[in-house]
Amino acid sequence: MKRLAVFTLALLLVAGVTYAAEQANTTEQVKKAEAVGNKICPVSGEKIDEKTKATYEYNGKIYNFCCPMCVEEFKKDPEKYNGKNKQLEVK
Repeated sequence: MKRLAVFTLALLLVAGVTYAAEQANTTEQVKKAEAVGNKICPVSGEKIDEKTKATYEYNGKIYNFCCPMCVEEFKKDPEKYNGKNKQLEVK
C-alpha cells in the first residue's frame, strides 16, 4: 500500500511539472506576437480610430482594423491584402 501511495505521488508530480511546462510554452508564444501598429485598415483603407479599433493576430503579428467586419473579411483571405497597405507586411 505504501508503494502505491509513493507511485501515485510521483505520477502526480510528473503530471504537474509537464502541465506547468506546457503553460510556459503557451505564454512564450503569446508574447512573441508583435503589434504592426498600422493606422490604416488593410481591408477598407480607412483611418483607424484608436477608440473603436479591432485587432487580429496573423502569423505572429497583431494587425489593427477599423471594425470587426473588416477582421472577418481579412480572415477569409489574408494574402489578398498583401501589399495593399504599405504599412503591413502580410506574408
